[in-house]
Amino acid sequence: MSLKEASLIEQSKAGDIDSFEQLIAAHQKKAFNIAYRILGNLEDANDVTQEALIKAYRGIRNFNGKSSFSTWLYTIVNNACIDFIRKNRKTNVTYLDREYETEEGSYKLQVYGNEETPEELFEKKEVQKLVHEAINKLSYEHRRIIVLRDIEQFSYQEISQILNCSEGTVKSRINRARSNLKILIKEQLDD
Repeated sequence: MSLKEASLIEQSKAGDIDSFEQLIAAHQKKAFNIAYRILGNLEDANDVTQEALIKAYRGIRNFNGKSSFSTWLYTIVNNACIDFIRKNRKTNVTYLDREYETEEGSYKLQVYGNEETPEELFEKKEVQKLVHEAINKLSYEHRRIIVLRDIEQFSYQEISQILNCSEGTVKSRINRARSNLKILIKEQLDD
């Protein structure tokens, strides 16, 4: 790390935004390229890069120098991309055929949707069917506890009131029921 970079880091840690801008100037293009290679879309890469740089500015106080500044920054960019992908996992992009011309170049209009593909719908239904069949093979007690907790989303306290038992008993029954459910699902997948 050069003396100039170390000085810019210290000034950035003190909240000097101009120093931070100087610090990241040499890294912005590579940060964008990383995001673009991961995401494959210019707009998303721009957004994620900006978000990552904001996170870096907010987190610069936590930079401890164990790695180079660039490694630290590119880790933030990578994690921002992963977060973006997780948030937008179900989003499908449809490009309309017509290209639009602007002074800055041409582009295709994108339409975002959360519709699942026929393959995804089929797979989801098959998994639901498999789980439903396995739940039906559980004992009444285990089936009831799985339905209350995992399907109906009741809290442990609510289930303990419904079943008139302690929360500890509820947790233990849920654990046993889930273990049995995993075994049944594994058996069905092995068939």
